[in-house]
Amino acid sequence: MELIENINEISSPFRNAVVTIGNFDGVHKGHQALLHQIIKKAEQIKGTSVAITFEPHPLRVLGYKSPPLITRKDQKIELISAAGVDKIICIPFTKKFACISAENFINEFLIKKIGVKAIIIGYDYSFGKNREGNISFLQKIGKDADFNVIISDWVNDKESQTDRISSTKIRELVINGEVNKVINFLGRFYQIRGKVIKGRKRGGTQVGFPTANIKLHDELCPKIGVYAVKVECIKGNFNGVANIGYSPTFKDNIFTVEVHLFDFSEDIYNTRIRVNMIKRLRDEKKFSNIKELSAQIEEDINQAKQILK
Repeated sequence: MELIENINEISSPFRNAVVTIGNFDGVHKGHQALLHQIIKKAEQIKGTSVAITFEPHPLRVLGYKSPPLITRKDQKIELISAAGVDKIICIPFTKKFACISAENFINEFLIKKIGVKAIIIGYDYSFGKNREGNISFLQKIGKDADFNVIISDWVNDKESQTDRISSTKIRELVINGEVNKVINFLGRFYQIRGKVIKGRKRGGTQVGFPTANIKLHDELCPKIGVYAVKVECIKGNFNGVANIGYSPTFKDNIFTVEVHLFDFSEDIYNTRIRVNMIKRLRDEKKFSNIKELSAQIEEDINQAKQILK
């Protein structure tokens, strides 16, 4: 995979480029279907699969209210790359870029720069200044410029058979704490990332369960509560429990994300950590004393271990 973040770096068109374009927030199953389709089509015509995305999210540049991102740039690029595409073009989205007409975008960028031979998009795709470019517009130019426009079907949640897989639905599930359902939409567990920082040194000394305190990198935070989690860190992969919230028993009202790793005693301060959210166990609760809190954490750990077997 080659990541291109400056379109001026493209010195000549790619061979038989098969393109898909989108924000790809979450890189969910619907996005994955598009990526797999461009890969398959590129193989058929001995071409190059190209995924085009934008950074930052266009809504933010254009001044509209933007929901929290499911995947920030680093994770999004990782996931698109993992799908197996040949090229990822991450276009810096600016107000100047937003003013490019749909026709110019197709002619100057897709045709001349990329060498598009096929483009695969969803039913609701639109692009260009004032979103003037739509499917019929693409098809008209494609007919004249000799590239195919292929419309991809929606991908539905197999469990419900009715919910269209969308970034909006995934955000809703995460915000409601229903992280165990997200795997049906993402094809993986929802993951939060961050840096392990110095905490208040209460987990091991006072409560009896040492925790890694995380400075969140992500924008989309699951609902406050306690979760069974699987953690990826510099020392390996571990099971654990995470508390997201304000630790009301201690009355300091500071928002924290703390993770207790099972059978772990290594120093991971100042390292990056990835926490896969498996299932929400309970609401955050205020206890009368630390002894009650410790007893509840022990119950949480036992429950998590059963889930994470």
